[in-house]
Amino acid sequence: MTVRRQVRLAVCLPGDAGTAARPDQPSGSRIALASFEQPARTAERGLFDFMLLSEEPRRIDDLDATGRPEPLTVLNALAGVTERLGLAATVPTALTEPYELARRLATLDHLSGGRAAWHVATSSDAFTGADLRHDGSADPADRYGRAAEFVAVARRLWTSWSADGVSRPFAHQGRHFDIAGEFGLPRSPQGHPVVIRAGDSDQDRESAAATADVLLTRHRPPAVGRSVRADVTRRLAAYGRAPQDLKVLAGVTVVLGDTAAEAQERAAEIRRQRTTAQRALQLLGQVGGVDLSGHDPDGPLPEPDPVPGLATAEDRTGRLTLAEMGVPPLERSREWGRRAPANEKGLSIRETVIEASGRPSVVGTPETVAAELEAYVREDAADGFVLVPHHTPGGLDEFVDRVVPLLQERGAFRTEYQGATLRSHLGLPDPPWEG
Repeated sequence: MTVRRQVRLAVCLPGDAGTAARPDQPSGSRIALASFEQPARTAERGLFDFMLLSEEPRRIDDLDATGRPEPLTVLNALAGVTERLGLAATVPTALTEPYELARRLATLDHLSGGRAAWHVATSSDAFTGADLRHDGSADPADRYGRAAEFVAVARRLWTSWSADGVSRPFAHQGRHFDIAGEFGLPRSPQGHPVVIRAGDSDQDRESAAATADVLLTRHRPPAVGRSVRADVTRRLAAYGRAPQDLKVLAGVTVVLGDTAAEAQERAAEIRRQRTTAQRALQLLGQVGGVDLSGHDPDGPLPEPDPVPGLATAEDRTGRLTLAEMGVPPLERSREWGRRAPANEKGLSIRETVIEASGRPSVVGTPETVAAELEAYVREDAADGFVLVPHHTPGGLDEFVDRVVPLLQERGAFRTEYQGATLRSHLGLPDPPWEG
């Protein structure tokens, strides 16, 4: 009997500029606990590995409803209303210090019984950095270096207690951090929080191979996915790691319909919904590095700069979202810029953004979606997927109700959790003891 490869599933909330449509009604709130509790309970009912609360530093726009609460605070609340679901938070390394963040993540890991995860973000801190008196102009290579050292220090802190529960002093002196003392919490039931990295660049892959348990990538054709996965697996050996030490999840958006035609129609409507007037001006302005706030979103396209430059520091962060994961800003700017002079359809700014923005990754009936997701994993293009719903808080329900049972029938997805910790869900080894 052939054993099918198991599809791993996670969910990312909230959707970002590339994926989000309007919040579900009548809720609409992205602060009320119920807006997070509902999708968390749905993801757990669907036996997902984890839920990631994303926090990309960018402008708050009209699809952000009432704002963005701090992710770890929300996850600590969700630890009390879930039992098995992994709880992951995006936290940029530029905005905090190793001891403080390691302590907060270890606290969540203990409160949840070993279900915490940290998405290590290295994006520019141009928006929130200004709030904290940072200039937001750190060199990308330096940001990657700081992040690598940050993760190394956090792991040192998490593993500083001995196997028999005795706190041991720690000391670290490096380029970015010089700290010493004793960590206030012992190891958690899963050893320490799962470390997540995201991106497709060479630096992202190297960082994941060196420090991560999970790598989030873009959803691409299977042949490209296999190439990315093979490249990351090859890099693991240089760090003394085995292929099973790192799971690769592709970010996907899914639109379902009772027929293929209905699914395509719903996908087109979602693209229209997520392109509000404000968002259309922001997105086209960001990719061109210009301020379009005074333009009519339903008016004609402005003449583009022949060679669009990079946007100002405060706009750079709007480009590196989870959905885009690694697409160079200048490359996107030039691509969108080329559309304007060649625009023979007479499209408005808003219509151009709708036309140029990414389509949902997987569109079809529940049966075709389940088959496509299973085939992607079976062909070794990824270990599974992180879903980014178009609506919150109820955008995950249809997938769990209609696609998950089909994956289970195909023998490609679990029918119950086999363990209590996030590492057990993901099939990751326990971290080694220090000393």
